[in-house]
Amino acid sequence: MNPMNRFLLLFLLISLWMPHCFADDGPGHALGTKAELLFEDDFERTELGPWKVIIPGFKISEGVLVGTQDRADHGSVGRVYLPMQDCLVSFRFQLAGSPRFNIVFDDKNHKGSHAGHICRVAVAPKQIRLGDDKEGVMRNDIFAMRRDPKQKSAADKLLIGRGVAAAVDLKSDRWYEMTIEILGDQMRVTLDGKEIGVLKSPGIAHPTKESVHFTVNGNATHIDDVKIWRLESKAK
Repeated sequence: MNPMNRFLLLFLLISLWMPHCFADDGPGHALGTKAELLFEDDFERTELGPWKVIIPGFKISEGVLVGTQDRADHGSVGRVYLPMQDCLVSFRFQLAGSPRFNIVFDDKNHKGSHAGHICRVAVAPKQIRLGDDKEGVMRNDIFAMRRDPKQKSAADKLLIGRGVAAAVDLKSDRWYEMTIEILGDQMRVTLDGKEIGVLKSPGIAHPTKESVHFTVNGNATHIDDVKIWRLESKAK
């Protein structure tokens, strides 16, 4: 092979290889497409505004929402009431010393699960978990079974397929951007544009997520730039 042909072959191979190495794998696997913006908050104020503190405590400080656990028996809960079904939620967060926080979708009118919990994403320094609460750990019968040592193993069998978890390595002093997509019976999470996990489970398809809230455990979690869109199927 003459030098020119060798150069052209090398150039072709590099051209084919580079997109796979550097492409962002997030948007290519998106569940749907953004429709209208339903809610946004950059916390550039001092009052909590639409955020309702169900369990203390939450405050706005230096342009971010700060959640701290003020009660020993439960993490703090800060909620926005916003009826939605298929949606995309994006926000930035910093653990800032917190051992974990959850973002939870609820329907208080649904009586089949504890506190009307529908689905959630649980964030900890070493793991991010996607969970179907409605048909999983918060379903009334399973919730009761898991509190009974004699029935816990049977309850665990009922939880197969109701959650997925991914290993991560989150730094307490670093900001991250998370997106949560919900479309039908699927929920997908990305972190800084990279897919973390996808869960397909029937409870996620609950037709009304009446509210969304953050539950924070420990010292503090910082939240900023919350946005919520209605999500449409790509087929539309």
